[in-house]
Amino acid sequence: LDLCYTPDLAVEVTLQPIRRYGLDASILFSDILVLPDALKCGVRFVEGEGPRLDPIDADGIGKLDPSGMHEHLAPVYETVGRLRRELPPETTLLGFCGAPWTVATYMIAGRGTKDQGPAHALKAENRPLFEAIIERLTEATIDYLSAQVEAGAEVVKLFDSWAGSLSGEDFRRYALEPARIITQALKARHPGLPVIVFPRQAGQGYVGFHEATGADCVAVDDSVSPEWAAENVQVSGCVQGNLASSHMVTGGDALVKVTGANGAPTASVAGRDVRVAW
Repeated sequence: LDLCYTPDLAVEVTLQPIRRYGLDASILFSDILVLPDALKCGVRFVEGEGPRLDPIDADGIGKLDPSGMHEHLAPVYETVGRLRRELPPETTLLGFCGAPWTVATYMIAGRGTKDQGPAHALKAENRPLFEAIIERLTEATIDYLSAQVEAGAEVVKLFDSWAGSLSGEDFRRYALEPARIITQALKARHPGLPVIVFPRQAGQGYVGFHEATGADCVAVDDSVSPEWAAENVQVSGCVQGNLASSHMVTGGDALVKVTGANGAPTASVAGRDVRVAW
């Protein structure tokens, strides 16, 4: 949190890979949990264990206070503004935020969980309370990302890291629909703004996500192949992602091969070269 809320540090961390590699885009250094922190959910990080929050319940939802959100997040907005001034003009600046379902899983459990069980349990046992949490997070997410754009972000990305644990109608209501509402609201406030959505491990849920949400780009994870993404998702618009995070640890020839850094395509589909960006 000190890194996220200290512009000197957040700017430096964001700029280092740009200085070293000259990439054509840069993403704000922050954390998806700064939003619940700004809503007074008592976010802290325990060394060796990860994030901890005050678990939200029927009494706690009334304590979610957006009134001081922008004041609390002012250091993040300052970081965005400074990045836009310090980045080369040709380097695109991406802002980002966690999606409502993913953020809600942390708020409900008070920590990260392997199966998002507490959030699923609340959804089953007290649907009105669960939906109230999703609704409030959706509204706060729109305001937070909009403020990032006003500060200088040129593209925004919505990370739904745990979308894959939703299925059927729940996926539509709590992953797809919030993404649609957020995307449309941002485009209404900021005409021409490109929006990237990432419903991680959505599987077949990736199909039609462009059209259903109005997003300009859908990011996919490595549980689907580049060929499948090209045939089923890229037909509707831009795709991003698909790189296994393990390659960023192991590096070497495998990383060069999967990124096409040596000039070779990552896949060939219907006679055309396909390279999924990341």
